[in-house]
Amino acid sequence: MKFGLFYEHQLPRPWHERSEYDLLQNSLAQLEMADQLGYDYAWEVEHHFTEEYSHSSAPEVFLAAASQRTKRIRLGHGVIQLPTNHISRVAERVSTLDLLSHGRVELGTGEGSTTTEIHPFHIRYRDKREIWEEAIKALIPMFTQQGCEFDGEYIKFPLRNVLPKPYQKPHPPLWVACSNLKTIEMAGRRGMGALGFQFVSPEAATAWVNCYYNNFIKRPERLADYQPNPNIAMVCGFMCAETDEEAMEKAAGWTFFIFCLQYLSKHGYSEPGKLNMWDEYQEWRKTPKAVEALGTGLIGSPATIRDKLRAYEKTGVDQVILLNQAGKTTHEDICASLELFARDVMPEFHEREPEHAEWKAKVLAREIELEEIDTDPFGKFLGQPDEHLAASVGATELKRRLEAGEPAKRQGEAAY
Repeated sequence: MKFGLFYEHQLPRPWHERSEYDLLQNSLAQLEMADQLGYDYAWEVEHHFTEEYSHSSAPEVFLAAASQRTKRIRLGHGVIQLPTNHISRVAERVSTLDLLSHGRVELGTGEGSTTTEIHPFHIRYRDKREIWEEAIKALIPMFTQQGCEFDGEYIKFPLRNVLPKPYQKPHPPLWVACSNLKTIEMAGRRGMGALGFQFVSPEAATAWVNCYYNNFIKRPERLADYQPNPNIAMVCGFMCAETDEEAMEKAAGWTFFIFCLQYLSKHGYSEPGKLNMWDEYQEWRKTPKAVEALGTGLIGSPATIRDKLRAYEKTGVDQVILLNQAGKTTHEDICASLELFARDVMPEFHEREPEHAEWKAKVLAREIELEEIDTDPFGKFLGQPDEHLAASVGATELKRRLEAGEPAKRQGEAAY
């Protein structure tokens, strides 16, 4: 099993003059340390206009800085929002970062998550899945061809040679965001790595890992001529401390992350500068849901975390991505947590990585047949609010409903 770090660049209020400066500088220091400790991946999100929840609007700049402070850790876009970026600029920036990092880029893409982010770019929310699919088709040739053009419904691009070309050939490994579980099946069909959240149970993980690989192998529907990337990763809330009690005390950042997902899926953003997410969070953190959230993820002593990881290791998950930078978790606590995990937990799982790689090679060669497990009973990621997960109706289905004159929201579903 491999391990990554996940960065939202959360910044709860109140802010001071150096808040964003300190946030980015501390994150770079953490990644430099993580590189030396042997962590495998660093994933950086892209969000726009999402006060407090994420101040990561220019991930390519942050990752470029990280590329000069690190030597071996893989640098992942987790993810680039394709509908809100000009596709040739995506190719140019990704290729440049790949050259600067000596070929360490992982290219995760996604559709964008909220109208707050998408509408300012003159994109209709209901069109985002189709735009993402067109963008993939337009993007891939830009990495390899001396001249390419594209004439789609949403993307028009004249014949040009997009420069530079990436260091990795034919292109960096492709991933896709899986904000709901159904998109794991889609990621498998598309032949891309799946970036999702932690599963409710090892049984759920087994069902979805099997679903992913069976679709990857048996039901491929590639969008373009790209190099497939068979990988499934899950993001987990994380805090490692000497005792379970100490870890719980330091893990409030994870509950703030969960609160933000729930609050924004219900309410979105009001007038800029008026909403104070941290103040809103103070009441929620006393609720049973907040207490329950603390019991999820990888939060605890090294022994507790090892037990949880062993259960997920057996399911075939390729990578666990640790969400440590959240809420008001201090730089010192983040560093201490990363050091303790790297010393007392990570080596055991790194040692068994060759066994996992051998298992996966046999699965892909169909020497091992994975059971087709019904995933319907496992429709929820661990730690995510029901209101956020109900959005899994998906942009394509939403668009169909609206064009058919049906209500966008049905009973039991959250607005999408």
